[in-house]
Amino acid sequence: MNKGELIDKIAKDAKVTKGQAADALDSVITSVTGTLSKGGKVTLVGFGTFSVSARAARKGRNPRTGKEIKIKAKKVAKFKAGAELAKKVNK
Repeated sequence: MNKGELIDKIAKDAKVTKGQAADALDSVITSVTGTLSKGGKVTLVGFGTFSVSARAARKGRNPRTGKEIKIKAKKVAKFKAGAELAKKVNK
């Protein structure tokens, strides 16, 4: 499912226009992104938790040349599925 299909589904289920559904989805995405960029986490009970994790600098290899390269440290977004979501996925 892509963003357009998700907007269509939200509009149909909530009985709102596609424009309103798009605005609502954009608001959710903006809110989650803003919270994560500040180092916070977002928990949606029954669905899961979005958080930020620090990835340490490390050494890697260029697959073409085999030469060792340095990979910089960075922050990455993580998602951990909640118990309800995990149960439904594993039906």
